[in-house]
Amino acid sequence: MLYELHYRGFDGVDDALEWDPDLLRLRRRLETDLEQRLRARFTGHRHEGAVADALFDYVDAHDGPALAPYVQSSADADQVRELLRHRSLYHLKEFDPTAWVIPRLPTAPKAALMELAFDEYGVGDPNRLHAHLFARGMAASGLDSRPGAYVDDAPVEILEQNNAMTLLGLHRRLRAAALGHLAAFEATSSSPSRRLAQGLQRLGFDEALVGYYTEHVTADAVHDQLACRSVCGALVEEEPEQAEEVFFGAFTCLDLEARYAARMLEGWQPSEQVPA
Repeated sequence: MLYELHYRGFDGVDDALEWDPDLLRLRRRLETDLEQRLRARFTGHRHEGAVADALFDYVDAHDGPALAPYVQSSADADQVRELLRHRSLYHLKEFDPTAWVIPRLPTAPKAALMELAFDEYGVGDPNRLHAHLFARGMAASGLDSRPGAYVDDAPVEILEQNNAMTLLGLHRRLRAAALGHLAAFEATSSSPSRRLAQGLQRLGFDEALVGYYTEHVTADAVHDQLACRSVCGALVEEEPEQAEEVFFGAFTCLDLEARYAARMLEGWQPSEQVPA
């Protein structure tokens, strides 16, 4: 709720509360607890050579449960609608948490991140803005496309995912972790998006929703290179001390997604082996 004051706010709530000192003090206490838990899970990572290559290897080596293969072949329509309700908390504000990082970067990674952001925000066309594409897909599938409409349905793993992205984006000291999170997110998006699109087609979901995921099949195949090489690689080249933070952010993305996937698959197929 406190983070949402920095996005769209709430009807009937004074916009001035975004910077209320008492609320900021409370938020800081909650943020400290969240960051400590995230860092306690990260065991650190040592690498040699280019950060971008090491980052791709790090992401590829991650072995955890995944939802996309199950949606592609086995999920039913109600399970997919549940997934969409949960995912809407992020997808309806897609890239917004990372946008705060832009003014905090040196020239080269800033320019690269702006190239990626331009695509995420529809290359100037509001009808191609990724968050809008998802909203149209939800509405066409009979779901509520208002931001935050399903926050009460979200499990703690989804809330933690979204809180972590905002935490990393809001704090300048965490800018490298925010970019590492983005790189891991983009590097694990293209193939799962293809599987999700195929699962949606199998179940007869509206083409507007299928189109949101097929858009990411091609877009994120480019975005992962931008995020890992031109953004994270360029940042670490100028600020070598930020390398470990990049991997902390990447780990956080992968770890939180694995926790959410495990939670959902346990509920959907409790007697079956969770697919990797």
